[in-house]
Amino acid sequence: MKVIKKIIAILYTMYAFTVFVTIMFLILPFIIIASFFGKIKGGNFIYKLCKLWARLVLFMLGIFHKNIFEWPVDGSKHYVFVFNHISYLDIPVILRSVKKINFRVLGKAEMAKIPVFGFIYRSAAVLVERGDAEKRAKSVQQLKSVLNKGISVVIAPEGTFNMTHQPLKSFYDGAFKIAIETQTAIRPMLFLDTYNRLHYNSIFSLTPGRSRTIFLEEIPVEGLTMDDVELLKNKVFTIMETGLIRHKASWINSNKK
Repeated sequence: MKVIKKIIAILYTMYAFTVFVTIMFLILPFIIIASFFGKIKGGNFIYKLCKLWARLVLFMLGIFHKNIFEWPVDGSKHYVFVFNHISYLDIPVILRSVKKINFRVLGKAEMAKIPVFGFIYRSAAVLVERGDAEKRAKSVQQLKSVLNKGISVVIAPEGTFNMTHQPLKSFYDGAFKIAIETQTAIRPMLFLDTYNRLHYNSIFSLTPGRSRTIFLEEIPVEGLTMDDVELLKNKVFTIMETGLIRHKASWINSNKK
């Protein structure tokens, strides 16, 4: 039985890779054209194409996404969206979650080195190299510029995958400094099922099933200063941690490796 399950997992992963690459190549010419129209106009169109890619990929993989709003999202506003980072599937789920709002994702620079996908990634994301202070500061300035143009940003405050089997791993300060400096409200999102759909340890763990994003309450930052970064960070951490416990996130105290 284990052998059969392993064979099915390999075949499904091969199918998923084929779907991923095929749709990526189909939208690539339009992304190349859009890249000539500037970072704002062209970038917004590229995100529309990426959202289409995510919708088609998840559907064809049998992953059915649903947004759950504990607090409504005001489509006329821009936000600093923060989410719990637990899976490689987080990227398409972000694209399926944030609708009717233009946004940019803060992403790892090393992902841009992947052939073909890297071009799309560079065109769509604000890249950061955490090990280089100068380049990291440049990324922060880009995010501030995006927010000042009325475009939302999406940041994983954990920085990398949470492998602790606790609700969250510790947060970096960056998202909260940016929110305060630009006076932009924070909107936490919880990804409840990406851990089960694609475990961070193996690409062969990919499975069909449900995907849910929980939108938590808006956290205003009006009047806060840089002296309040730690307070704001702890507040967001507590709200997200409580939400993950309340919704019984499967990785909490899990024995899975």
